[in-house]
Amino acid sequence: MRAEEFQKKFGIIGKSKEIRDLVDIVMQVAQSDISVLLTGESGTGKEVFARAIHGYSKRSSQELVSVNCGAIPEGLLESELFGHKKGSFTGATDDRKGYFEIADGGTLFLDEIAEMPLTTQVKLLRVLETQEFMRLGAETVTKVDVRIIAATNKDLQKEVDTKKFRNDLYFRLKAVTLNIPPLRSRRGDITELAATFLKNYSVNNRIPEPKLTNEAVDLLINYSWPGNIRELKNVIESAATLSRTGILDVDSLVPLIDVRHDEDSRNLPVHLNRPADVLDREMIYRALIEIKKDLIDLKQFALRTEPEIDPPAVKTNSNEIIPLEELEKQAILNALEITRHNRRKAARKLHISERTLYRKIKEYGLL
Repeated sequence: MRAEEFQKKFGIIGKSKEIRDLVDIVMQVAQSDISVLLTGESGTGKEVFARAIHGYSKRSSQELVSVNCGAIPEGLLESELFGHKKGSFTGATDDRKGYFEIADGGTLFLDEIAEMPLTTQVKLLRVLETQEFMRLGAETVTKVDVRIIAATNKDLQKEVDTKKFRNDLYFRLKAVTLNIPPLRSRRGDITELAATFLKNYSVNNRIPEPKLTNEAVDLLINYSWPGNIRELKNVIESAATLSRTGILDVDSLVPLIDVRHDEDSRNLPVHLNRPADVLDREMIYRALIEIKKDLIDLKQFALRTEPEIDPPAVKTNSNEIIPLEELEKQAILNALEITRHNRRKAARKLHISERTLYRKIKEYGLL
């Protein structure tokens, strides 16, 4: 299979040298059973490459199981990975397979591996070395044949140095390490990515494909994209949703990106100078997109645990117009709920300062 065909099949978009070199390595590595460590900033598409490695491997006909280690509470992670026997702990009402058994014969993708507790890291290392483990409460060993692909947005060597990650597990995982470049390092791919997102949006929503003006394309290319491909996709889809003309210009994009702290803001149009309150409101509105994704992740996890818990969501009706104040208030409530009222984390998710968050909480009476 040629590299271009490989990219098309597995949804890897880009013609930059960084992506072409990475694809060449992925195609070689995929054919073996060696463990792979994917590194890179959040939103760079590590899961896309994990799926490509599995899909091009000899295990492609078997299961690819994805696990977000950072989204599962520490007390449940071991049970989720290795399974448990009935009565092994309170709430264990029946036998249950873990992700390793589900992925037997296939691939297990461990995302956010740096968030895994040290105690669980010990057991993971054993599985990697022996291909066997014991369910919680079991007395017999279960053997599996699983390939491991791990991913992290942290520097694992620094995590090892600070005793937050086991040195032996790190060396076991990093047999092959692939770094996914951030979007600002492959600006030549931004236009193709944006065009793909617009095309997919139009197909999924059965509408004429929105068009970007030349000035809008320049803005996209010059912005540093701290949220990488995920942020670009959210901005494009949000702009297309809010557009009434089907033409996306600079004014369509500006409210959806955070230019205040951008390292390349000097390259953006000068009319971005807006009042602080207006920018705060725009940033919170933009954060709704990210919060929605977090809520979906939480709901999916809740479906695997008991009792089922539906996280709070923004309820909308296609026939009503919701004031921005209500959206802003709901975004703040959702962020506080997700972060368990940790205001520093909530402010970070909303892309605003803690000071602004405190003011908004007081303004809406959310104390």
